[in-house]
Amino acid sequence: MLRALIFDVDGTLADTESAHCAAFNYAFARFGLDWHWDDALYTELLNISGGKERILHYLKTAPTDLSKFSALGAAESVNRLFELKTIAYVHSVNSGAVSLRPGVLKLMHDALAHGLQLAIATTTSAVNVAALLHRAMGPEWRRNFTAIGDASTAPIKKPDPQVYLQVLEVLQLEPAQCLALEDSSNGLRSATAAGLATLITPTRHTEHNDFRSAMRVVPDLSHVDLAQLQRWHAQQPRWALAA
Repeated sequence: MLRALIFDVDGTLADTESAHCAAFNYAFARFGLDWHWDDALYTELLNISGGKERILHYLKTAPTDLSKFSALGAAESVNRLFELKTIAYVHSVNSGAVSLRPGVLKLMHDALAHGLQLAIATTTSAVNVAALLHRAMGPEWRRNFTAIGDASTAPIKKPDPQVYLQVLEVLQLEPAQCLALEDSSNGLRSATAAGLATLITPTRHTEHNDFRSAMRVVPDLSHVDLAQLQRWHAQQPRWALAA
């Protein structure tokens, strides 16, 4: 029986990637770098999970003056860039630039009303999660979630299953009792590696990903209700959930 829904955040709860990309570009400008990530490049960089990891990956090939990095050291420079980016992103969320995707709140409310637990399993920061859900659900948003795994608790990013395994431990449930909701192939690989059936709601940044191992793929959560999810989940072969 399905007893918990575990949500990814970026792309799944909200289509945040344009706001993230703009925040990265703001941070680069403030730091004095001539970097600019356009939509096509950022879509490619989303194959790297984690903001700091994305910067470090780009740094290896960036055609730019790296004197700023030499002066502070690479690690400190990346940390400063990420701080600037996070400030810009949170401001964007607080100003209303980002909203939850269709069907998300209704599914959460229906799940809670039917006694299911809710959880978060993301590679983004706790600050980003709080900003998004505080605005969408109000100051008591945290009470709706039994478990939250994020970049601070799971430093090994998706597609590694670390964050899902942590969340399952807090929930005290078996993988076969839970359903993951994701938008990307990295998220799907992470969830399935933890033994979770996974529903995919892709965005324009991830629609090209390989989702063959997903339980189902739907455009967004307004196209499905809790009863349908429960039926699909019940039809999953047990060996598939344990794989």
